[in-house]
Amino acid sequence: MKGTVKYLAGIAGPTGFGSKSTAQQVTQHYLPPPPSPSSSSPTPLTAIITGATSGIGEETATVLAKSGVRVVIAARDVNKAARLKQSILHLSPDAQIVVLELDLSSFASVASFCRRFLSLGLPLHILINNAGIFSHGLEFSEDKIEMTFATNYLGHFLLTELLLEKMEETARESGMHGRIINLSSAIHSWVKRDSSSSFQNMLNPTNSSSSYNGTRAYAQTKLAAILHAKELSRQLKARNAKVTVNAVHPGIIKTGIIRDHKGLITGPSLSSLYIHTRNICTTFRSTC
Repeated sequence: MKGTVKYLAGIAGPTGFGSKSTAQQVTQHYLPPPPSPSSSSPTPLTAIITGATSGIGEETATVLAKSGVRVVIAARDVNKAARLKQSILHLSPDAQIVVLELDLSSFASVASFCRRFLSLGLPLHILINNAGIFSHGLEFSEDKIEMTFATNYLGHFLLTELLLEKMEETARESGMHGRIINLSSAIHSWVKRDSSSSFQNMLNPTNSSSSYNGTRAYAQTKLAAILHAKELSRQLKARNAKVTVNAVHPGIIKTGIIRDHKGLITGPSLSSLYIHTRNICTTFRSTC
């Protein structure tokens, strides 16, 4: 309860930042100023962001690009990604933006994306596994896996595995620690310790579409993202790799997933919280 009050009040935590802090404030604190086009500064940081065409991902891409980070927009809708690229360039003409197609629900698309990215010969310092979907009904991916689990977790798991060697290589050569960030959610705690949460049921639910629980499926993917981060962190530390991985809860923000969810988390019980929270623009940028 104390933590919730601090969150709503915007009280800064140990890092010096709180719920009222913006992404721009954080990047200004931790990232060096962007190099001028004429300078002989080192190669810029490179970040891959999934789900960057809307919501949290869009603001993250915009702020990082403004800070001089080369941003790779990994998007299912490349036309939408191209429009975002132009929007960012309008704000930051010197920004370096790469658009590559990625459908996280498809193993083939994930593998193709990684081949195309690696063929560019770019370093990789940051991987932000941000994309996510919420499915109201039972759907399956082309690989015959429940769609929410395929997109939110398995796609990101495979993406991370296929890019990890490049991240470790970049960290060794640059002397800078790589960063992997899994977007999770406090809703992960809603997962129950019962047979419905078994890995097999996540892959292929036995329930009929009429009894499919979208909230449970979504919560399971967010728990999986946390477990992935914990295990990968253990493995990276064991081999002394210069890459760190964290799972983060971004707070209560009206993204497309929240607005589309016609259940408890957008019902009257939490409506009062929204007067204390901000929309994406004011949460992640100081100017809009």
